[in-house]
Amino acid sequence: MRTYDEQTRAAVLKAIRRIVVAECQASGSPRDPDFELFDGFPATTNDPDVTRQVAEAFDVHFGDRASELPVQSASEDFSDIPRAFGVPYTYWGIGGNDPETYRAAVDSGRVAQDIPVNHSPAFAPVLQPTLDTGTEALVVAALAWLHPASD
Repeated sequence: MRTYDEQTRAAVLKAIRRIVVAECQASGSPRDPDFELFDGFPATTNDPDVTRQVAEAFDVHFGDRASELPVQSASEDFSDIPRAFGVPYTYWGIGGNDPETYRAAVDSGRVAQDIPVNHSPAFAPVLQPTLDTGTEALVVAALAWLHPASD
């Protein structure tokens, strides 16, 4: 279960418990179900200052190929390491689909059907330019901190 905040998480967990208990009672279960919560992760929330600095560096390097990544419910464990060290972070993504295939899916309104996501058995990023773009993104982001542009 993935949520963007603790209030929503609590509401969803409460609803799950209510529905499962009701289903057990309706089915004549001899006892109420047991619930065990594990692998809980807080939402990944980018630090605004870190994100701005990296986004500016991406804009300069990638030009119109750079865009804002909308809120994601993926990689919620990503933020555990920087949080453990008390450091700010930013999470970004890179495309891995063939641009023509993606454009065709957008044009036909079939992105959800035709573009496999990372947990799909059909997911297979194109090697190039994905590998080069990922390498460039890492270097550009690191240089934004190792050698910040002068103000």
